[in-house]
Amino acid sequence: MAQGYPHGKFRFKVEIDGLTAGGFSEVSGFDASIDVIEYREGDKVQTPLKVPGLKKYGNITLKQGLMDSDVLYQWMATGLEKDVDRKTITITLIDIDGNDAASWQVINAWPTKYTAPDFNAASSEVAVETLEIAHEGMTRTK
Repeated sequence: MAQGYPHGKFRFKVEIDGLTAGGFSEVSGFDASIDVIEYREGDKVQTPLKVPGLKKYGNITLKQGLMDSDVLYQWMATGLEKDVDRKTITITLIDIDGNDAASWQVINAWPTKYTAPDFNAASSEVAVETLEIAHEGMTRTK
């Protein structure tokens, strides 16, 4: 691919440690942020000092066309019945030539919400299940 052009976001793969979950149609919401704490002493200038606070990671939403496999639901069900099963998730963007272009690793990930598909007899859409994932850290590995 010629240098200088951004990659498309439509070709990617998701790998969940120890699970064979199939392909996903959408991955969204993974981000990192640092809270800002403003501090001002009474006799100082009017502009407050800004210092870093808590580091936060947003939940990731995975969407997948419903298949015969119930592996995502079972991962969630495990957490409902006993301790959550934390896993490492790798999300990789694939370039036009089929090579890995960028990759993010998400650590200590576990499902917080499972949503079954909506059903409508008048619709011709694919049934999609959704899994929301909480995690404790994100690193860009490529």
